[in-house]
Order: sequence, then C-alpha cells, then structure tokens
Amino acid sequence: MTAHCVRVAILGAESSGKSTLAAALAERYGSVWVPEYLREFVESQGRVPVAEDQYGIALTQVEREAAAAAHAKRFLFCDTTPLMTVVYSRHYFGGADARLAALAAATQYDLTLVTAPDSPWVADGLQRESEAVRQLIYRLLLDELDTRGIAYHVLHDSLEARLAQAAPLLQQALAAAPAHPPA
Repeated sequence: MTAHCVRVAILGAESSGKSTLAAALAERYGSVWVPEYLREFVESQGRVPVAEDQYGIALTQVEREAAAAAHAKRFLFCDTTPLMTVVYSRHYFGGADARLAALAAATQYDLTLVTAPDSPWVADGLQRESEAVRQLIYRLLLDELDTRGIAYHVLHDSLEARLAQAAPLLQQALAAAPAHPPA
C-alpha cells in the first residue's frame, strides 16, 4: 500500500501567483501539480465560461486531481479547487448551482494556501478582469473559507518568500498525514 499524499489547495484571486507557486512547489518537492483547468477551458473555447459551464469546469479539475494523485510523491499541489469556482460563480452569476455546491463541499484538502494579491496585476486575455475585481475576489474567498471553517494560510510577497512561508506548513501537513490512504 502506498503512502497517502498530502493534498494542497492553492487558492487566490486572479493574477495572484497561484500557478507559479504550484509549479515551483511541485519542482521543489519532486511531486506533481494540477494546473487550473479554467485556463485551458478559456483558451480552447475562446471565451469565458457561463454559469452552465461552472460545474463541468470544477468536475474536470477534481478528476484531474484524482488522476494526478496516483503519481504524486508526498504532495499533490492543486492550482485551484471547486471552492474557488463557487466564489467566482457567486460573484459573476449570483450563486452556485446545487451540483457545484455539493462538489465543493465534498472535495477536501489537507492544507489550504492562499496567495495574497500583493504582486502587480497583469492582464491575461479573456481570463482576468481588473485589480479591483482581484481585491474583491480575495476578500470573498477569505470570507468563504472563514464561513466554512476551513483553516488557511495566506502567503505574501515574492515567490521565494512564499516558498519559505509554505515550507513549515507543508512539513506539518506531511507529519499529520495518515501513513496509508483511507480505505
């Protein structure tokens, strides 16, 4: 039986360094990361998602996490989660449908890291809106995590500073992880 990998959720608003952090953590710890499917969706569809797309986007993200977990060593770094899709759905569409809400509630992580929006905002085609929206989504995300009672750690400053801030948190999560996956 293989050891349980620590599933790390990396959340944050647009242009806050989630993907950069996830890739750097995977490289540093010799593990894998699951890129944000939303980016692929926008690029392949040539448009931003509508309300009806939200559940499928979140489900694809979770399915890719499950597939990647088989190859993860110690850590699986997840560049966003269904919870982030819920936050954006509420902002853009006035709510999240029942399937998306249930998926977000059912998908659990061992550690949640939040990237602070303290780097310069960078436009990215269709996917990013503005600095004001970035700050709003960040506040909505923290409120949602607090409401759900999900413990999280906000990482600040440069990539190197964030990696240093994450290191002890990852070691604590690894020490607390079960030796074997749940049956």
